[in-house]
Amino acid sequence: MPVNSFDNYPMSWKPEKKALKRPFYESIASLLEQDIIKGFLAPGTKLPPQRELADFLDLNFTTITRAYKVCEVKGLIYAITGKGTFVSPNAARSITISTDKIKNCIDLGFVASFEQSNGFVSEAMQKVMNKNYFEQLLNYNDPTGIPHQKVAGLNWMKSFGIQANQENISIVSGAQNALAITLTALFEPGNRIATDLYTYSNFIELAKMLHIQLVPIPGDKCGMLPDELDKQCMQLNIQGIFLMPSCNNPTTIMMSDVRKQEVAAVIRKHRLILIEDDIHAFLTAGIIPDYQQPMFNLLPEQSIYICGTSKPICSGLRVAYLVYGDAFREKILQAIFNINVKTSSLDAEIITELILSGKAHEIASHKQQLAQDANDMYAQYFPQQRLIGHPLSFYRWLSIKDYNDGVLLEKDLKQHGVRVFHSDRFLSGSTTPNKYLRIALSSTSSLDELKIGLKRLKNYLC
Repeated sequence: MPVNSFDNYPMSWKPEKKALKRPFYESIASLLEQDIIKGFLAPGTKLPPQRELADFLDLNFTTITRAYKVCEVKGLIYAITGKGTFVSPNAARSITISTDKIKNCIDLGFVASFEQSNGFVSEAMQKVMNKNYFEQLLNYNDPTGIPHQKVAGLNWMKSFGIQANQENISIVSGAQNALAITLTALFEPGNRIATDLYTYSNFIELAKMLHIQLVPIPGDKCGMLPDELDKQCMQLNIQGIFLMPSCNNPTTIMMSDVRKQEVAAVIRKHRLILIEDDIHAFLTAGIIPDYQQPMFNLLPEQSIYICGTSKPICSGLRVAYLVYGDAFREKILQAIFNINVKTSSLDAEIITELILSGKAHEIASHKQQLAQDANDMYAQYFPQQRLIGHPLSFYRWLSIKDYNDGVLLEKDLKQHGVRVFHSDRFLSGSTTPNKYLRIALSSTSSLDELKIGLKRLKNYLC
């Protein structure tokens, strides 16, 4: 029994003792989860130290440790060595960004793919339907992709710096599907993956679903800080790392070649599995003067490289290329079959036809020009925002002030006729004092519609 009474002791969370049932660690974890979901514990709240809570509940320290671990695996809380345990920023709500319909509102939230370019695809679809092997595209054969489709994919990625064999590439149903396959194949519940502090929100949700813990690593204008990654790897058992080096979603930061080398050295040192989402490669390789190569080339045997075609070619066909080292091949193939059975050979054939005919590069060039026009228009409405990151990004990262409640801000902006997403959706770790909006530039049907949306947003913020 504790010597001192904790009844009147100030603690951020005091579970009801009478509500506890055996096993106690499960009961404590359940009470903590309920209080987080109900909003009684706000995001970023620092939880009582484990020994303090153990004394308050007259329980063993290890019981509290187990309870916190259960909630940590669920993504409800996270720990920072030397600082304590905190409620996760998005523990109580879904932050999945989807294409749900919105009425009387211009969508600057969901990052689409300049869909007005899809007219280029119809001709390729007709050619595929007229091929003498068309019916062979409608069966279960070749679950990782027909050989000539893989060759086309490798030719497409060659301009991005990727060199691989057919045995080390699979065709999957989009980049999100590639992430799901990778996490399912190579990671287990409770594993840790390092990420940028602000990262792809649907990756955060996917990790949460699979009970994989994300470890936020701070960065600067050149990308993730290698010393910070190394420090976290020394303190925690981290198994992997997720990066978007060509253009981080949502910050648009491009990782410099020097920084890639430095981060790769840390990844190699701690034997991490690198997941490189390079969906923006077509906006970078051969266009940005300082671009050298993807990180995959620095760590081919430790890397999973994802190259989606939704942004550069066509979003509705849902085709992506997954490249991996020999050590991952068996597990990746097993996960592909168990999750997909296979990706549509018909969709993959349309993408293949576009690549082989040269149309894919025409579409990509057209989208590059549309991205340039959209970014120029954004600069007209927000000239005070210094352009940081990728100059042709399909979205921009707008710094804002005095809008701390992201949920309320998003709701209020919808009522003013524009949808955007607050930076809280993209936090993989603790809440920061800096706030932003991710502004999609590629979702409207025209530049005129984008102009109206940007004008509404500027008027609201001013």
